Amino acid sequence: MDVIDKLAEVFKEFPGIGERQARRFVYFLMSRNGTYADNLSKLILEVKKEVAQCRECFRFFIKIEHNSSSVCDICASSQTDSSTLLVVEKDSDLESVKKSRTYQGKYFILGGLVPIVEKTTKSRIRIEELKKKIEKENKNGLKEVILAFSVSPQGDHTDTYVREELESLVKPLAIKISSLGKGLSTGTELEYSDNDTLRNALRNRQ
Repeated sequence: MDVIDKLAEVFKEFPGIGERQARRFVYFLMSRNGTYADNLSKLILEVKKEVAQCRECFRFFIKIEHNSSSVCDICASSQTDSSTLLVVEKDSDLESVKKSRTYQGKYFILGGLVPIVEKTTKSRIRIEELKKKIEKENKNGLKEVILAFSVSPQGDHTDTYVREELESLVKPLAIKISSLGKGLSTGTELEYSDNDTLRNALRNRQ
């Protein structure tokens, strides 16, 4: 395997990128001057240095200069509503909801969706971490866990799986579990939904 093949394999690991697109990326990089590639490599190294993962919600955030905190601004803010916890698949979903300016509560990044045929589910998502988060937030007045996954067969399956996993935990604590309501069409990726659609989905959660 030559260097072109190796780099194409790296790009194929990106979400939604196939063989043809991966090779287009490689040839694009080769067509640019050396400065472009140098800047790209530097930015990749910088993002690893300047971005941290929140130990509370698992979102990635920019570390503030001279601040070694491992908690993001949303989790650390006293203005964040502690009565609700929104569970999403990935960071881009969180950012989409945040931009809608409808939700003011806390978040949790599940880390993926549950495949419909899967035997090692717990190794693919942060279900145990979610349980610990709920137990912790219960002490801060948590009243509702909102499951916000893409409207797809895999998203629906994940919703059902998470509900079943959390049922014995939240019932004694009187914590409600809800899901996004009407407003999202079947097959809709949460990160690509517009602000109005997300507002309706949050307001009509069930």
